[in-house]
Amino acid sequence: MYFVGAGPGDPGLLTLRALRCLQRADLVIADRLVPPQILKYAPPQAEILVASHSLPTCPSYVDYPSLQKKTILPTMIQAAQNGKVVVRLKGGCTEIFARLSEELAAVRQAGIPYEIVPGITAGLAAAAYAEIPLTDAELSSAVALVTGHQRPEKQGPPLDYRVLAQFPGTLVVYMGIATAPQWSQALIQGGLSPHTPVAIIRLCTWPDQQILRCSLGNLAETLAAHQVQPPVVIIVGEVVSRMPKTSWFQARPLFGQRILLTRPEEQTADLTEELTELGAEVLVQPAIRITAPPDWGPVDQALAHLETFDWLVFSSANGVRYFLDRLLETGGDMRRLGRVRLAAIGPGTAAQLARYHLRADLVPEEFRAEALAEALLQAMAAQPTGTRVLLVRASRGRPVLADMLQAAGVSVQQVVAYTSTDVSEPAPEIAQALAEGRIHWVTVTSSSIARSLVEMFGQNLRTTQLASISPLTSAVLRELGYPPAVEAKQYTLPGLIEAILEAIRT
Repeated sequence: MYFVGAGPGDPGLLTLRALRCLQRADLVIADRLVPPQILKYAPPQAEILVASHSLPTCPSYVDYPSLQKKTILPTMIQAAQNGKVVVRLKGGCTEIFARLSEELAAVRQAGIPYEIVPGITAGLAAAAYAEIPLTDAELSSAVALVTGHQRPEKQGPPLDYRVLAQFPGTLVVYMGIATAPQWSQALIQGGLSPHTPVAIIRLCTWPDQQILRCSLGNLAETLAAHQVQPPVVIIVGEVVSRMPKTSWFQARPLFGQRILLTRPEEQTADLTEELTELGAEVLVQPAIRITAPPDWGPVDQALAHLETFDWLVFSSANGVRYFLDRLLETGGDMRRLGRVRLAAIGPGTAAQLARYHLRADLVPEEFRAEALAEALLQAMAAQPTGTRVLLVRASRGRPVLADMLQAAGVSVQQVVAYTSTDVSEPAPEIAQALAEGRIHWVTVTSSSIARSLVEMFGQNLRTTQLASISPLTSAVLRELGYPPAVEAKQYTLPGLIEAILEAIRT
């Protein structure tokens, strides 16, 4: 059994050891303070339960089955005794205000071997992401981690905040909102100046992190006026005066922007990472689903006669992946492509070829079917008639590429390497966020995605801004009555990100 600290929220702060434990898990019991992105590191077959007593914070949280507090210990002990790898996943660090001792006692009594994997506690993370030096050569030589909430049944004397007022350093208060009027006044009565700087950091390291500044004397009024809700870390001390107006975390260009990606989920990892690095909160709701064709027969037949084609043309990265994976699955390898020239509709498709150690012989300057057809015809200028082209495509799409080539006398054989179907129902939390206007941008990266989005969300798309990857996609959006707010100048995912950044800058 593993007791694992998941860190304060940012999935990038998960430790390598924590990641390895999650990847082995058969059962994960998580606090709701753990972001759902972290839960995805568990194996697909792992059972995931969420402690219902802990606080929900993430608007995109997936509603996993909940577990009542009284059943947490029996559930994880029973699973461990049955030979399962159990991960008890706690927000922040396992040793800081995480009720670790009572769970450890039960596990020890049951004779179950365990390991404790610490995480980054919220107090330290809040200081780093708000840019507050908890220690300072001139202002603070010590740090105290303090709870603002003590259990009524606690053994021993209660925490004396009047004594804490004499602490020669910085106070970091957890779970202190409800009791702030009492403990802040106790600190003042103990001798701490009411003018002592205070920082209130809510959802530290999350994309919608919030920071408020005040003094100790008006802390309670500030919390009430802004209706601050947990989870919050409150930092008290002169070091707060070192905090800049805007921290590095909140200065990132997409901070505060919630962006919905609509590509198939397995194709969103790179884009999610880049947008997150720029400060955005990224949600994913696929508008289309990509699957294998219902019949591999035509593809297998084409693979059996690859040497008879002069050009192998890919109109998407999906086509590359499904076609070449099928080649490998049926016992072939890349030597079968020895005499065939390769064409890709754009740099994304060419990059997918490169993952198979193949280099595209032709990529048009403009990343659209018409430009690809023109570039191919130019490359065949000496003798287009009789040239044999194998066009790898989706189950749906414009016929313009094949039509232009055939009109010039090129022999074109088309094979459907994958099926594209619309997703009819969005996840409820995504639909609600869009309806309430809580999504700032929706990316639209193909004509089929554009049509599916309109069918899926309808008028609710008017609550957000649409970012189109190309003029063709934009034309479809306009035709459907939903003109995009921005359009990429370079018809690529980096171009799409740049269009959003440019719109925000202006």
